[in-house]
Amino acid sequence: MQNVTKPLNGRINVADVLRGIAVAGILVLHCIEHFNFYSFPKTDSALLKFTDTAVWDSLFFMFGGKMYAIFSLLFGFSFFIQFNNQEKKGYDFRMRFLWRLFLLLLIGFFNAAFFTGEILVLYALVGIVMIPCSKLSTKVLKYLALFFFIQPIEMFRLFSVLFVPDYELPAQMCGKYFAATYAAQETGSFIEMTKANLWDGQLASLTWAWDNGRVTQTAFLFITGMIIGRLGLFGETEKNINFWIKSLIVAIICFFPLKGLQGMIPDFIESSDIKIPLLTAIKMWGNFAFTLIIVSSVIILYYKTSLRKSLDKIIPYGKMSLTNYVTQSVFGAMLFYGWGFALYKYCGHTYSFLIGIALVIIQYIFCVYWLKSHKQGPFEYIWKKMTWISSKKYNIKDKELAH
Repeated sequence: MQNVTKPLNGRINVADVLRGIAVAGILVLHCIEHFNFYSFPKTDSALLKFTDTAVWDSLFFMFGGKMYAIFSLLFGFSFFIQFNNQEKKGYDFRMRFLWRLFLLLLIGFFNAAFFTGEILVLYALVGIVMIPCSKLSTKVLKYLALFFFIQPIEMFRLFSVLFVPDYELPAQMCGKYFAATYAAQETGSFIEMTKANLWDGQLASLTWAWDNGRVTQTAFLFITGMIIGRLGLFGETEKNINFWIKSLIVAIICFFPLKGLQGMIPDFIESSDIKIPLLTAIKMWGNFAFTLIIVSSVIILYYKTSLRKSLDKIIPYGKMSLTNYVTQSVFGAMLFYGWGFALYKYCGHTYSFLIGIALVIIQYIFCVYWLKSHKQGPFEYIWKKMTWISSKKYNIKDKELAH
């Protein structure tokens, strides 16, 4: 098994660049969605109607499902770094990682109190798959990743519709749970919103992930991130750069036909029982292809062009990705929900996009300032400290836990 080309107790800078891009993209997209509160003001301005449509369509084309996918790949990659570091020291990281996932679940619940669309709870649950996978060979991991990639649940539903008489798709569950949160987001107090978000909001988020192929895609991305770590594909070598160039070409070739199919299928297939699982699978495949375009492009630009120094400026934001992800929910809910400033009444997609950019800039300035005197962000520090609680017997130095 080829290891990463940098020492495993160091950081892979391009991974932090990708994390920063992913979290910034997630924040901006959440802002134009009003943090899962889809209420927008009407406007008579032709210009605003145009820019609102342009912002919505272009940001979802660029970021929708892709930034989350990058974040998920890097979650699997970080697990490999941690697991491999400890394995080299003769320690088994699996039970410690299970504890780490439980801590992530608690952080996710805190985040969920503000935002129904948060993903940390999903990560904590699906992340369990990495524990048994950690001891599998890379070859077996590739087959397992392929299994999750093909969207097995959607394929089972599709073939059941086609070949099992009287089979009906199960009803999607997320809609009623999201509807239950809207009233609290619009007019509820902070306490009422928190109660709604922690119960109905979490059920909405998890059932949406199940209904839309995110559960199996997340497992695929986690395992793929592990494989990237095992093969050292983020390392700066000519072989790796050639790999990412080939990946970019393949991803471009695959993306456009998949995107075209998404638009064509509704016009040629009438049965919703066939369309729903088929479109769900094709959308997930297309999103991953575009994700691969972004990841490959960033890596090539980072290692092969003069943009490296510019991209390095993103590193502080990426190093504090967990802090940035959680705090965006806190500030986003405060800005857009009824218990806060209720900006949903006044801001369409264009103004919400500008607010998102402003939040990214504010977070970035804070990250640069914070990291001048701290090694990690506040939430990263808490997560790490609690992960290794009562671990003095391991005599593990902090620098070995950089990821």
